[in-house]
Amino acid sequence: MSKYESAELPVLDPEAVAPCCPPLTAGELSAEDAERMAATFKALSDPVRLRLFSKVASHPGGEACVCDIQDVGVSQPTVSHHLKKLREAGLLTSERRGTWVYYQVAPSVVAAMSAMLDLRPAASSA
Repeated sequence: MSKYESAELPVLDPEAVAPCCPPLTAGELSAEDAERMAATFKALSDPVRLRLFSKVASHPGGEACVCDIQDVGVSQPTVSHHLKKLREAGLLTSERRGTWVYYQVAPSVVAAMSAMLDLRPAASSA
């Protein structure tokens, strides 16, 4: 492939990668849920990935071009590697437009992470 040909990036189905774990206060996580959530949190455990994720999440309009977020102190190939890891974890989605790739936060995954970490006691139905 020449450097001028574009390659299609895989787009993950948000429903296929969204964690579906109950809050930690609801009971113990199953082994499967723990594996799924650990992979998601692991993707954010790298400082460069966390900065990239933050840049996308806080970018006006809810999406960011890779050209606008790549200034995180590492080389462009390293930025691409970290963005790929965030996509594989389901935290980001991407769309190629011409020569640029635009990233968006996958809201269902972030909402599921937040819900799992919600330590407020569940409302009782009395």
